[in-house]
Amino acid sequence: MKVIECKDLTKAYIGKNALNQLSFSIEENKITGLVGRNGAGKTTLLKIIGGFLKETSGTIQVFSERPFNSLNVSAHSIFVDDKMSFPPALQLYELLEAAGSFYPNWDMDLAERLFDYFSFDRKAYHQRLSKGKTSTFNMIVGLAARCPLTIFDEPTTGMDAVVRKDFYRALLKDYLAFPRTIILSSHHLDEIEDLLEDILLINDGKKHLHMPMEELKEWAIGIKGATATVLEWSDKKELIYKNQIGADTLYAVVKNDFDEPSLMKASLAGLKITSVSASDLCVYLTSESKGGIDNVFSDR
Repeated sequence: MKVIECKDLTKAYIGKNALNQLSFSIEENKITGLVGRNGAGKTTLLKIIGGFLKETSGTIQVFSERPFNSLNVSAHSIFVDDKMSFPPALQLYELLEAAGSFYPNWDMDLAERLFDYFSFDRKAYHQRLSKGKTSTFNMIVGLAARCPLTIFDEPTTGMDAVVRKDFYRALLKDYLAFPRTIILSSHHLDEIEDLLEDILLINDGKKHLHMPMEELKEWAIGIKGATATVLEWSDKKELIYKNQIGADTLYAVVKNDFDEPSLMKASLAGLKITSVSASDLCVYLTSESKGGIDNVFSDR
């Protein structure tokens, strides 16, 4: 079953398209990573999916209906980010108690255990929490709600490394016990790639890649060696990134269209063949320059 279907989805702000004819679909009960650079359109897309924004053109279906102002979508989804608002008069524990009336699948036992694990004061107020504590509390609500569609938009903002690891672990354990459709947008792709089943990479409001995470890990390879040899072996291949190292050593990332015999020949020619991390690959694919920041200094 497809939980989300987008076709030619466009969102314009004062003449500029935040999303530009974006088409994709997301199946139920999968964790999908939404990645892209700042300004790529990730938050705009997530808010349209959640029903908070109206598309300019194209179509979007969530649970087989348009999400904007949909009570059905609202009842079966939750949008978690660092700007979540709660009634200011209620203390943190009272917020957890009240959440059960909003979310049919609410697990108060899980909420309480996470609340105590992260050492929250039951009488504290949400608006007085630090940035990291705010994100942690919001994460607890997002997990304990167990909505069929759970959207996390940069959920670890302000969290330290230890808390981020705890969040990822808690997310995975609860997902395995209670599968649902989860979209996780994060700048820390290197930290979450083992959680993800699919990845959706967008750039300038357009879909760049949408594939299983395991396929992305094999999608490109790195080639390092003598400059002339690297250029020869990467000729007519899709060049994604290159970096000159020293006087006569070149590192290049190309789309992996090589077969095993070709890779063996490349190794025999003195080239070092390496895998490319998903995080680095997404950076290379969305860079305006094949050489990255080094191009700024290339003429010096």
